[in-house]
Amino acid sequence: MNPPVPAAPIALDALHQWAPVVWLRVNPYAYPTLETIHIVGLALVFGTLWIVDLAILGRLRGLDVQLLARRVLPWTLAGFLMAAASGLSMFTSNVGDFIANPAFVLKMVLVCVAASNAAWLHARGPIDAASRLTRWQAGGSVLLWLAVIACGRWIAYV
Repeated sequence: MNPPVPAAPIALDALHQWAPVVWLRVNPYAYPTLETIHIVGLALVFGTLWIVDLAILGRLRGLDVQLLARRVLPWTLAGFLMAAASGLSMFTSNVGDFIANPAFVLKMVLVCVAASNAAWLHARGPIDAASRLTRWQAGGSVLLWLAVIACGRWIAYV
């Protein structure tokens, strides 16, 4: 009697053979288009967070941090959704290689930490730029997203 085959390899093989995923691999324009969308999404996320974080850190004096955060948050979320949707699509094109890539795994961990940091900041109530914790979170946000971007670039080289 043969030992049972784990479900994960069967599911990965089924995903690998799924028509939309095959199309992503064979269409010469699909993956570069997804990469472009991914980078635009990340630019929106980092660009909007950068401005709010700089305001929290006191580098953009004269701006109302609360108003600024409310105005850019929809753009931040739109960028995050663009990056997440395009990233997930690219991930499905070659799951095995991505989950074996340490730069990809670290990027996903950092994205989770960065998103948790943002959720915690907003869950605490109105942004208080005078709070030491808020300033630490803003500084950490900038560093985390820079690390996410760096890991994203390293995926191709690891």
